[in-house]
Amino acid sequence: MDQQFIVSMAFILASFALYIGIAVYNTAKSTSDFYVSGRGVSPVWNGMAIGADWMSAASFIGMAGTIMILGYDGLAYIMGWTGGYLLLTFMLAPQLRKYGRYTVPEFLGDRYNSDKARLLGAIATIIICFVYSIGQLSGSGVVIGRLLEVDAKVGTMIGVVLIAFYATMGGMKGITWTQVAQYIVLIMAYLVPVIFMSLQITGNPLPWLSYGKIVSEFHELDAALGVSEYFAPFTNGNKAQFLALMFTLMAGTAGLPHVIVRFYTVPTMKAARWSGAWALLFIALLYLSAPAYAAFSRFILMTQVAGQKMSELPAWTTSWIETGKLQLADANGDGILQWAEMVIANDIVVMATPEIANLGIFVIGLVAAGAMAAALSTAGGLMITISSALAHDIYFRTINPNASEKKRLAVGRWSILAATLVAGLVALNPPGVITQIVAWAFALAAGSFFPALMLGVWWKRSNAQGVIAGIIIGLAVTLSYIFAAKYGGFTIAGIIDTGAGVFGATAGFLANIIVSLATKAPSQKQQEEVMDLRYPEQMTYKDGEVWMDEGNDAKIG
Repeated sequence: MDQQFIVSMAFILASFALYIGIAVYNTAKSTSDFYVSGRGVSPVWNGMAIGADWMSAASFIGMAGTIMILGYDGLAYIMGWTGGYLLLTFMLAPQLRKYGRYTVPEFLGDRYNSDKARLLGAIATIIICFVYSIGQLSGSGVVIGRLLEVDAKVGTMIGVVLIAFYATMGGMKGITWTQVAQYIVLIMAYLVPVIFMSLQITGNPLPWLSYGKIVSEFHELDAALGVSEYFAPFTNGNKAQFLALMFTLMAGTAGLPHVIVRFYTVPTMKAARWSGAWALLFIALLYLSAPAYAAFSRFILMTQVAGQKMSELPAWTTSWIETGKLQLADANGDGILQWAEMVIANDIVVMATPEIANLGIFVIGLVAAGAMAAALSTAGGLMITISSALAHDIYFRTINPNASEKKRLAVGRWSILAATLVAGLVALNPPGVITQIVAWAFALAAGSFFPALMLGVWWKRSNAQGVIAGIIIGLAVTLSYIFAAKYGGFTIAGIIDTGAGVFGATAGFLANIIVSLATKAPSQKQQEEVMDLRYPEQMTYKDGEVWMDEGNDAKIG
């Protein structure tokens, strides 16, 4: 048992103990605690929890690797995800918080006065979160598999057990404070290696300022190794795919139910806006570092690994080859490893770079703990959201409205256990790499919830028939395009499966608008409720005018 294994295990076990301890200390005792953390979380802490909920295994493990391998084309992930948060923070989150419900399906059901809309929203929530959770559990398998030097499938099941325990115990209350701790762990784990690499390669400890120097050297390195230029646009796809992917991630971000529900945990509409602002700051720390991480990793591989004798490759290559995520083959038989003879999975770049750069066992252990925090934080939030859809929107609001609070909590906890187990079984043999699977979840959210929520908040004419048609058609178009592009080779304008959201969202908007206009308008009361959402909490829309809430006796205009 080597030192690296002992240190990494110590980091991970210590973080596991912390998460479990937080969950036990913050055990949910009411449905309000379980679903919205009692609506008492401050904007700063909620922003940090949103950051952890948002920065999943795709962001921590997959994004830098995707940028390293795709170059310019990988920037669509950063721009799409960041733009989506701005859209969510300013256009949806405060308005949804003012409406005061527990879940997105509950908002749809009450906004449109339709049990069918709520049930359909619950089904869409389960589908989106289930697909997303497969990517997270697959990521946890990569981390644990490498650490224990076992098959990634074994690592996945270990992650399943841990998530099932602390999500079941604490509900949203426990998840909130667990995610705060997980954010601190994951951001330290991401920044420490990139700062050390910057210092090691450029002598400057500020990677955000120094990596431009490394990027300027890629032109000569790319030419010497005979590979496409790192910053040449659209070498791994075309412009249409780049824009479609960016839109899919942006619209999907604004429609992700497990992210939206975090804005329900704060006390006011103003606090929801500030939560979004703090979340953007915390997320930016990682997103601004990812391109630097990718550039440093690529530089080290190009200068210190490519061109080496096959018999003299560093020890870390053997460990990663055993995970199945790294393939090295001397195709031309010259005994030298060429750049083209390395097949590196996107998902291992962040995990492997501390070993590649020889940053030491403590940094390697810290990164392992950070990667687990990223995968578990999002997976926990996803399981709570699936549980909310099953136990609150389907069981309580549809099947058994008279269920006691104790019964509702029990159903919620059993829902988490079942959902985690099923998602874990699918993640044993994931249908794609982490970033690809996550992009599918965003596409599904873009096709279903994004049109429903945008029109539900900003178009008072949208009605129940319209939103039902929009969600069904948006989901159907998105799913059909994903399957046709991935398994049938069918594309439009070169847009592959990860950009399917552009078609789903378009179909969802058109269906909602056309059907709403062709059917009866919502009641005057419903339309006034929609108008009311657009004003601060101190103001109320009534009879075509805006009033102060204090007794409705001070007309604004």
